[in-house]
Amino acid sequence: MRVRVQTGPFDYGAECAGFGQGGRDVGAVVTFLGVVRDDSGKLARMEIEHYPGMTEKAIAAIAKEAADRWALADVLVIHRHGTLAPGDAIMMVATAARHRAAAFAAADFLMDYLKSRAPFWKKEYGPDGAAWVAAKDADETALTRW
Repeated sequence: MRVRVQTGPFDYGAECAGFGQGGRDVGAVVTFLGVVRDDSGKLARMEIEHYPGMTEKAIAAIAKEAADRWALADVLVIHRHGTLAPGDAIMMVATAARHRAAAFAAADFLMDYLKSRAPFWKKEYGPDGAAWVAAKDADETALTRW
């Protein structure tokens, strides 16, 4: 299990290439790449803040919960912070399990958690200035599945 919170970009292909390999009991690998989306067509950049140490600890705890709950062979979570532009890779989740249902469910669980509970704060900048990104009811509702 690995959790990385970083400012710099990561190579999604390279991260995926070796993930889940080598385990004789791994039958499924699921990966997800999150990208900075520009819903308004006016986003200049997004700034993501976090508390170093606290963020990694919180994500590691939920990754361990997913690993235990779905008997995962491996978990990888990478999340960037700092200044990002539309189209930039913001995060990725990878899960490896014996069967695909467990790998998919665990990845979905991790994404719901990261979207609504991971301690990140996002501010969007556009032609009208800056605004903090508010929590969405749909993200909170998604957590009720788990």
